[in-house]
Amino acid sequence: MKKLLMATALTAVTATGAFAAGHSEEIKLGIILGFTGPIESLTPPMAAGAELAMQEATESGLLLGGATVTPVRADSTCIDSAAATTAAERLITSDGVKGIMGADCSGVTGAILSNVAVPNGIVMISPSATSPALSQAEDNGLFFRTAPSDARQGQVMTDVLIEQGVTEVALTYTNNDYGKGLADSFQSAFEAAGGIVTISAAHEDGKADYTAEVAALASAGGERLVVAGYVDQGGNGIVRAALDTGAFDTFHFPDGMMGQGLEENFGTEIEGSTGQQPGTDSPGAERFIELVGDAFDPTSTFTPESYDAAALILLAMQAAESSDPSVYKNNVMDVANAPGEQIFPGELAKALQILADGGEIDYVGATAVELLGAGESAGNFREVVFKDGKMTTVKYR
Repeated sequence: MKKLLMATALTAVTATGAFAAGHSEEIKLGIILGFTGPIESLTPPMAAGAELAMQEATESGLLLGGATVTPVRADSTCIDSAAATTAAERLITSDGVKGIMGADCSGVTGAILSNVAVPNGIVMISPSATSPALSQAEDNGLFFRTAPSDARQGQVMTDVLIEQGVTEVALTYTNNDYGKGLADSFQSAFEAAGGIVTISAAHEDGKADYTAEVAALASAGGERLVVAGYVDQGGNGIVRAALDTGAFDTFHFPDGMMGQGLEENFGTEIEGSTGQQPGTDSPGAERFIELVGDAFDPTSTFTPESYDAAALILLAMQAAESSDPSVYKNNVMDVANAPGEQIFPGELAKALQILADGGEIDYVGATAVELLGAGESAGNFREVVFKDGKMTTVKYR
């Protein structure tokens, strides 16, 4: 990290005067994630990833002629749209943020987008909101995401299970936009591939006991239980009840369940279970791990995506020569995609200099960023199997 800071400081000396007017500017960026709620164990490294990109840009001295970037955190709760909307409004009206890295869960992201971001003209880049419905949201060109849609995840889940010879599953999902969207996407893809979903049943978060839900799932049968829930909430309760009652002993976990809580809570009890989360084995992924070191867990779910989301906001500002979201929103796709010089984690100073000099960049980042027409990631996934109580990478898709 010290080498990075020295390098960016040296690069700053060569900066042109093109953005001199921004030298004393402070740019506040919101980070709105579920610091409380069903994914609270995932959000600290996500926030740290975004803040690392902001720190990198600040210490380069190159963003808009020397602007500093100040992160402002807010709690989305992941599940309470009213609370998330209020928190986002506060970021804009009280804190004066020029963009939002977030939100996280699909339901609150949609609420913030329609109720706050669009009316106030604020750019949002979510690292983790995956509902397919967000692809059709009215966003006035303000919404982007570095995590792939669950339309793709449903197909990846199908491929993993079918390749393992699993053709009959029970399915339970958290009863919200994320859970229902993913469940529908998966069921459609799985049945199209010849698989059978014996039951698709919603579960509510926050319950003390899930024995009744598991009994219904067990009565329908299935070689494996697919749990499209949250690792710190109902999904955890479903797995515990299934194990305790002997209803299921192997599971498949999509991204909302893929946290350290699975290893800590179940260990070898879920041996042979499978799952997937957004991830890539691209050169940028390794560089991100090296950049972070032991500051936080760079492999935690949606953490690389959070670094990339914040980086895209800052690079779009530089390309637009403005921190005004109504202006720089038009540059997000440009800096994210070819043509231009490829940019990896730890190279934001290099990217800012290229843009300051009028050049073009292709931000690859930590997750092999490539944004499609709807402003969302094309998507790469890390497939895992639980072996000896640990999540073990099988391959990338």
